[in-house]
Amino acid sequence: MQPYIFPYIGYFQLIHAVDTFVFYDDVQFIKKGFINRNSILVNGTSFQFTIPCKSISQNKLIKDTELAFTEKAKVTFLKTIQHAYQKAPFFDKVFPLIESFIVNDTSQSISELAIDSVKCITNYLNIQKQWRISSQNHDDSKLLKKEIRLIQIAKHEKALTYINSIGGFDLYDKEDFEEHDIHINFIKPKQIIYKQFNNIFVPGLSIIDVIMFNSIEDIESLINQFELV
Repeated sequence: MQPYIFPYIGYFQLIHAVDTFVFYDDVQFIKKGFINRNSILVNGTSFQFTIPCKSISQNKLIKDTELAFTEKAKVTFLKTIQHAYQKAPFFDKVFPLIESFIVNDTSQSISELAIDSVKCITNYLNIQKQWRISSQNHDDSKLLKKEIRLIQIAKHEKALTYINSIGGFDLYDKEDFEEHDIHINFIKPKQIIYKQFNNIFVPGLSIIDVIMFNSIEDIESLINQFELV
């Protein structure tokens, strides 16, 4: 998967389902996607935050997209999180984690920051995985077509099964993978609902929202709410 900044819980379901997770950082940056943006709950509604980057372009790779995340922008981001969640049940535990991450992270690119944000949350949730970065561990396959590259990466990792998000269901033919002795599954999330203050539930928000309202034990249960198809 492309590295996303503090992604939604479905991203962590995919991480949970695999032994080795590959951050796909040497593919094109997607404007208006989730690489440098996500949403949190502000006054009962979805509010989008954006991590500033330099010269965003779909002609650039994710790993080559530099940050413009100034100290002022970091302060603004943290104040937004604080004001949105200061009355959330796990704020006192979670906000220092996010604050320390934002203040101390030394990333130069959005790819690095997004990858670090995912690792920050998995560490908090006690999720241990083998991590790979495509530009570092699979650079030799970068010129291959997408599905051929995915097969090559899976073979290089000695994988018997490749798991993709449900969005890939209509993109990839299982037979193409089976020809290379690799089984492909797609992760299909079940409906996830949890208590957010006293508001009508707003789905699909950043993992920040999930960890503000739920214990680690409850999050483990939420992450397990999926099936492989």
